[in-house]
Amino acid sequence: MHKRPFTALAAVYDAIMADVEYDHWADFVLTYARDGGLEVRTALDLACGTGGFTRELWQAGFRVHGVDGSPDMLEVARERLPAGVTLSLGDLRTFELGETFDLVTCVFDSLNNLLTSTDLGAALGRARAHLRPGGLLACDLNTRLGVRELWEDSCIEGLARTPEGQEVHYHWSHHHEPEEDVGVVQAFCRVEDGQGGLQEFVEEHRERGYDPADLDPLLRDAGFTRWEILEYPDYAPPEPQTPRVWVFAWA
Repeated sequence: MHKRPFTALAAVYDAIMADVEYDHWADFVLTYARDGGLEVRTALDLACGTGGFTRELWQAGFRVHGVDGSPDMLEVARERLPAGVTLSLGDLRTFELGETFDLVTCVFDSLNNLLTSTDLGAALGRARAHLRPGGLLACDLNTRLGVRELWEDSCIEGLARTPEGQEVHYHWSHHHEPEEDVGVVQAFCRVEDGQGGLQEFVEEHRERGYDPADLDPLLRDAGFTRWEILEYPDYAPPEPQTPRVWVFAWA
């Protein structure tokens, strides 16, 4: 019943995350890019998962490449995305595609899955290496506060339905481990196929929060020339109580 992160979850991820506002996030990122004078023709979506944000980039008219570390998530992405979107299996800390892009994105606190500053710095370095001069990295991260206080009442639960008609009952609980300063999510899912079949699994997901003060030296060491750390959706500077920040870093 216990599965590795982003394996069994891949088949029901889109059903559970049906309300995620990928379109609003894309508008937020692309508005910032346009206001900064960036003309985007090519985009690289890191930790693309099942392709929710990747699709928004493709629909904006870009040539898009998605990278993810989970073969299971990429399998779903290949089914849902147009054939013109390129998808590659890769580790955010070490991937090498041999080309550069105008825009690199990494959304939905994917970078928080990197549990050390060394690993996060390596991922930022690889993102920078895949940007053309003048290109832009846009990514979001949960802050330390955001990881400590992820959800009200420390759990979310509900019922979702896949396009195939399967009912997905989910109960995700969260706690913070102060010794390691990480948040831990126990993601329980029960999937009913409507014909008497039943599958249950649990995946454990661990995240570390990063504050702006943690990010500044990592962005500098990764080779970015300038950056802003802002709040969604109004581009305001973050407050101490901000649970999630967006990074816009220029190559």
